[in-house]
Amino acid sequence: MADHYNGHSMVGELQRVLVCSPRFAGWDTADRARRWRELGFHHAPACDKAQTEHKQLCSQLAAAGAKVVYLPASSELSLDAVYTHDPSLMTDEGVILMRPGKCNRQAEARAHSEFCRGSGIPILGEIQVPGTTEAGDMVWLDGKTLLVGHGYRTNAAGIEQMRSLLAPRGVAVITAPLPHGPGPSACLHLMSLMSLLDAQTCLVDLPWLAVETVELLHARGYQLIEIDPSERDTLACNVLSLGRRRLLALHENSKTNQRLRNAGFDVRTFPGTELCINGSGGPTCLTRPLLRN
Repeated sequence: MADHYNGHSMVGELQRVLVCSPRFAGWDTADRARRWRELGFHHAPACDKAQTEHKQLCSQLAAAGAKVVYLPASSELSLDAVYTHDPSLMTDEGVILMRPGKCNRQAEARAHSEFCRGSGIPILGEIQVPGTTEAGDMVWLDGKTLLVGHGYRTNAAGIEQMRSLLAPRGVAVITAPLPHGPGPSACLHLMSLMSLLDAQTCLVDLPWLAVETVELLHARGYQLIEIDPSERDTLACNVLSLGRRRLLALHENSKTNQRLRNAGFDVRTFPGTELCINGSGGPTCLTRPLLRN
């Protein structure tokens, strides 16, 4: 089954990806939908609109050559389960199950565990108390280097557990400090501030990155493309690499998307006003890559 999964890359050609539809996450269920405020959504979810946007996301993924697989519905899942990137991290030797810093999301790690076991993907490890980790804070700079954001969702204990799991596999874990930003209740991940586009290019929200992270990217030879600052609140920095200089971005961020096209990237888009911007999760957040070439 090893040809069904791998990790250690954020920019290889996407071949298999896990998603969760809004309906499977309970967006059309009254008792879950009414909790939108405590989950940090901007307004009450509109399931039909979100479902339409999700179908367009999946169509773009399939058109790029990726096999799209779905996380099964579960009554334990909250609205946040549509953002399948965060509860697990794929590696070349199996999946690491996260322990999300947002408590309502911890059931998602169990759902990812069940999916992986049913798909023949081995469990490499699982983050334990007192550690917290979310994969939105994790960026593979190369096959042997994982950059991990230290913030309100991923703590020092979680980072140390990641280091212990990956060091025997020859992977260095580097800590990237995150800003306070809007505060603990906001969804601020490392990948809110940077997205790898290919092996040499990174999209960044430069004013919000720590100096040492910027210096690290420069030292590794990355070309940095800045988002248009007027599109920060519409998640312009959250862009999914499909491989071979193809990107998937939100239609709403036309200025940043044009900057990417000017840099030679093939930018595909889908609308995400309800699915993405409402819950603060962009194209990368909506996908858990399982296999890249």
